[in-house]
Amino acid sequence: VQLVESGGGSVQAGGSLRLSCVASGSIFRINLMAWYRQAPGKQRELVASISSGDTNYGNSVKGRFTISRDGARTVYLQMNSLEPEDTGVYYCNVAAGFENSWGQGTQVTVSS
Repeated sequence: VQLVESGGGSVQAGGSLRLSCVASGSIFRINLMAWYRQAPGKQRELVASISSGDTNYGNSVKGRFTISRDGARTVYLQMNSLEPEDTGVYYCNVAAGFENSWGQGTQVTVSS
């Protein structure tokens, strides 16, 4: 499975961004799609996940971020009311069968 992310960038606090991730390759069935992020000097953390329509969010983004899927191979992350603490590299993650795949990451920078 190959993943291509897009949509990162630089915004001021309070702004919005939408990240996209498209999966390609030989995929039988995607069980879960998720977004993680990693800030400088910190561990990678779960931002949001979606599986069979059920969603899960990290505590710091609840009420501000929304994860959604479009068809079988595309996942979005709508990020509103962005804060400087949301700055980091955002990674798409897909679990399909026994394979767990990661995208290359896209940078999100929020300035105060």
